[in-house]
Amino acid sequence: MAGETNYNMTEQYAQCLEKGLKYQDFVTDVLISILGISLSTYNSKEYQYTKGENKQGFEIKFDDKYKTTGNIYIEISEKSNAKNKEYVKSGIYRNDNAWLYLIGNYENIFIFSKKHLQLMHEMNKYRQVKTATSIGFLIPEKECIKYCVNKIEI
Repeated sequence: MAGETNYNMTEQYAQCLEKGLKYQDFVTDVLISILGISLSTYNSKEYQYTKGENKQGFEIKFDDKYKTTGNIYIEISEKSNAKNKEYVKSGIYRNDNAWLYLIGNYENIFIFSKKHLQLMHEMNKYRQVKTATSIGFLIPEKECIKYCVNKIEI
């Protein structure tokens, strides 16, 4: 994300981004109603890039393939456009205030420690996935349940 401009953003990337923002709103509502946690979201691109998604340090990711695959995809780098030369650090390696990583869909939200996910990646135990715009690894649902800090079922 850092170092890239929106001029290189594809329509597909923009659609994925919009899905992610809608999911963030959903999770924000779930956190306040189920756990009593109110997030203070950063809205400007500058604050999102330099500080993170919110003041509390919760990274929120939507995995729309989780329901069909049974795996959670943990991103480690990305490109906003496949034509960009290099991937940039993202997800669990993004340099921001995130310490918790919330990922899932509209039925299940897994809450992980960001540091624990980094250790899981470093173990090189999980299947790596590389697409034209993203690099990450897959954690099977059973492992997610075993290693998450909390799981919220909607």
